[in-house]
Amino acid sequence: MNCMSQMEVAELEQSASRCQELELIINERRLQPVFQPIVDLDSGGILGYEGLIRGPSNSPLHAPVSLFDQAERCNMTVMLDRTCRQVTMERFVELALSGLLFLNICPATLLAPEHRHGETLAFLEKIGLAAERIIIEVTETTPSGCYTALRCATEHYRDHGFRIALDDLGEGFSNLRLWSELRPDFVKLDKHFVQQLHLDPLKEQFVRSMVDIARQSGAMLVAEGIETVAELRTLQRLGVRYGQGYLLARPSAVPALDLQIHVKGVAWSGSRPRLPWQVPAVARDLLQEVPYLEPKLPNEAAYRIFASDPARFAIPVVENGVPIGLLRRHHLLESFAKPFNRELYGKKPCTMMMDKQPLIVSADINVHELSALVVASEQRYLVDGFIITENGRYLGMGTGFALMRKMTELQISAARYANPLTGLPGNVPLSEAIDRLLEARLPFVVAYADLDNFKPFNDLYGYAAGDEMIQLVGRLLVECADPDRDFVGHVGGDDFALLFQSADWQDKLQSMLQEFDRSVRSFFDPAHLAAGGFEMTGRNGEHMCFPLTSLSVGVVRVSPGQYPTHYEVGSATAEAKKQAKKQAGSSLFVERRHLLPAQGSSLQKGV
Repeated sequence: MNCMSQMEVAELEQSASRCQELELIINERRLQPVFQPIVDLDSGGILGYEGLIRGPSNSPLHAPVSLFDQAERCNMTVMLDRTCRQVTMERFVELALSGLLFLNICPATLLAPEHRHGETLAFLEKIGLAAERIIIEVTETTPSGCYTALRCATEHYRDHGFRIALDDLGEGFSNLRLWSELRPDFVKLDKHFVQQLHLDPLKEQFVRSMVDIARQSGAMLVAEGIETVAELRTLQRLGVRYGQGYLLARPSAVPALDLQIHVKGVAWSGSRPRLPWQVPAVARDLLQEVPYLEPKLPNEAAYRIFASDPARFAIPVVENGVPIGLLRRHHLLESFAKPFNRELYGKKPCTMMMDKQPLIVSADINVHELSALVVASEQRYLVDGFIITENGRYLGMGTGFALMRKMTELQISAARYANPLTGLPGNVPLSEAIDRLLEARLPFVVAYADLDNFKPFNDLYGYAAGDEMIQLVGRLLVECADPDRDFVGHVGGDDFALLFQSADWQDKLQSMLQEFDRSVRSFFDPAHLAAGGFEMTGRNGEHMCFPLTSLSVGVVRVSPGQYPTHYEVGSATAEAKKQAKKQAGSSLFVERRHLLPAQGSSLQKGV
């Protein structure tokens, strides 16, 4: 029999030690439940909460992935799963949370021989929680193929009042088959298909298909990982009913009891939210949940966390909820690599080796300001990251990489749809903005602005002067719009569109036209100003006279239900612009006609 090497012996000892640590955590119930609201995307109300679990904050098993991976290696998955469910349900009752509780459970646990049928129901009776409020989330992390057995197991739960959810749709090995076999009450759409959904037509088509299947099967679709307002808008437009994610609420040990979600920049109006056109990216968008250490814990605890998690770049040190320092990975590991340093400093408090001047920023700081702050600061902040707080309390951390990625995404998104001359949104975001207003059944006003006699001016004075005049129009339109309520788009060339929700839109447009007539005079030679126009020779050799360039604006007032899509709105505003251009000089034409319900899209003269 071959002798085992010292390395193999050490690995076995370490494995046994980890299993003992896990068993101790389970037996002592040192598990922290956190709850993330699941929100009705129509009303903003809370449907219920997903119960999530965390290990001890000072342990390498804090993260749920590490916790359950270790349980699988130690053959303790069923024992851990049972304890997690119990502490989560207990805490749900203690906090008096309303609505439904979504509990995660692996199919392997349901099918395990040692899984005790009726145990969950008995525990619910003991703590006074109705089974009808529990949603069992089946999470497929490994291919099982035991569809018949799994269906029997979930039917057993259903028979006792529980409901079933299929988790992470689109991520598992065969969860479309599971959907067909289990016929779940809820289906949770994996965050991969939610992130950047508004920029990916293929993802949008996938979600649209899932909405159709859910409708046909009677299941309710829940979108996971909603992080931006743009993603939320798109999900609503596609008909996804429920959602969860950092934009709505983060997992919390003590979630808010308010039955209405409040999100900065989002106001729920009737069955649809009214959303601003631009929600600035902030440090909160970069937040990563990074467990912290308390000041009294030894450096050895930090070393073990770094050694077990190669991706961990830093560990905050937090005292009474307030960050006081940062343990940097390379600094601590390099120090412990030196002879005798681990023996000398391992048991000393971690405050001894922490960076006492980490970069700490508020969660609401704009990412552009944050970027400037990081660039102006020391290089270590870019490498080691920064601490994010809210009202001075620790929330998590952000990395330099995440910051650069967010800045790149913003630049790409802006460049993709913005007009290069004015920097204003182009046709795609303009059309999306109109469709959102139509879907929300909100009244608004569309103004279509177009320069008169611009081509002759451009031919006579040159393209540089023409570009400057287009930029003048863009600047004046932006100045007359309310950035919180109105939208300015550059359709192309010398055409612009405004979407008004401001009540004083007509006064603003009249003032804008007056300012244009004053400003545009600087573009012409004095002789042309005196003559009120200019002459040019056409292609046929004839002399033609043109008035000074003016600006025409056609306006259409849109009522809820009047137009089905942005195409019909565009046709109506183009006709209004034509009417405006029939008038001499800068002019404003307001369409007074409206749609009669019985006549569909035909236009009738208003009274």
